[in-house]
Amino acid sequence: MATARLSDHICRPIIDRYVSYPRQPTAKLAGISLFRPKRIGTGRLTFKNDQKLKWVVKMSLAEQSPPKPKVGIERLVGFLYEDLPHLFDDQGIDPTAYDERVRFRDPITKHDSISGYLFNIALLKKLFTPDFQLHWAKQTGPYEITTRWTMVMKFIILPWKPELVFTGTSVMGINPENEKFCSHVDYWDSIENNDYFSVEGLVDVIKQLRIYKTPDLESPKYQILKKTANYEVRKYSSFIVVETDGEKLAGSTGFNAVAGYIFGKNSAKEKIPMTTPVFTQAFDADISKVSIQIVLPSEKDINSLPDPDQDTLSLRKVEGGIAAVSKFSGKPMEDIVLEKERSLRSSLARDGLKTKPGFMLARYNDPGRTPSFMMEVELGLAESN
Repeated sequence: MATARLSDHICRPIIDRYVSYPRQPTAKLAGISLFRPKRIGTGRLTFKNDQKLKWVVKMSLAEQSPPKPKVGIERLVGFLYEDLPHLFDDQGIDPTAYDERVRFRDPITKHDSISGYLFNIALLKKLFTPDFQLHWAKQTGPYEITTRWTMVMKFIILPWKPELVFTGTSVMGINPENEKFCSHVDYWDSIENNDYFSVEGLVDVIKQLRIYKTPDLESPKYQILKKTANYEVRKYSSFIVVETDGEKLAGSTGFNAVAGYIFGKNSAKEKIPMTTPVFTQAFDADISKVSIQIVLPSEKDINSLPDPDQDTLSLRKVEGGIAAVSKFSGKPMEDIVLEKERSLRSSLARDGLKTKPGFMLARYNDPGRTPSFMMEVELGLAESN
């Protein structure tokens, strides 16, 4: 996992300054008659009413380039940082910041009024438990602000309560006359066609409704920064593992030893609550060294944990960082895992992201489909991304 530098690259805006110069057309100007000049006897060309022509040209240019009002972009960016985190809470967003006829679009939804936009927000709150996370907001045009966000929504109507995740950007147009938002267009990272109505967008939603049963146990804390069709980019918080050497990437050698630690085989005979997933880490491309790990509960401190009663076990704090993750399910066969790792590395290279050596396999036992697992291949992202 990388250090916080990559997190800064993804999560913090690059502050740009924008200067807009009105471009004058090179073709015929509105309001000017392109008459044919008269030819006099000597063959020279002359124009009639030269002073009047100059006056017409000046008036025409003035009509085409009216003075544009200055917009307080910095104030509006600051407003969005304060307002958007309230998108789904009881306070809600401030509707007075939007034009009455604001144009809202995302791949599967459209509204052309602030009342329609607010209705859409209220509907999502009834069907889901939405969590909106704003990463940054910045100016991207003379009358335009772009935001980057993550939306996590648990669908509470379905019995298995699937969690839908979307990441992307919103381009918000500003009416320079009243400094209100007149358009709001969402672009999802997970699809190519973001135009309304996007069948690809609908398919993405349906795919995320499928049943995935995993144990209701604590997992390492992370925030999803970006979700594409092939992988997620996550920012992990630090966590502690108990680990020992393994023999194979997809094997189970060493699992009984690390599991025994949390079941009471430690210096204090303390039973520690179970967590998920079980990690298997390969430290290099040749998989010459493999470690099998169980994550310990987040409330535990490494200095207060009991010592392992086996020399082959050790406790280690895994520093937080950025990782790319690919999900799949089935049996943890070695060749399948390696193919998933190669595919993920290829997708990241295609998107310009550099990876670190080695990778991790995360296994979540699926009680409804035993002996199948929901698994993840995780690659640490290099600091230079």
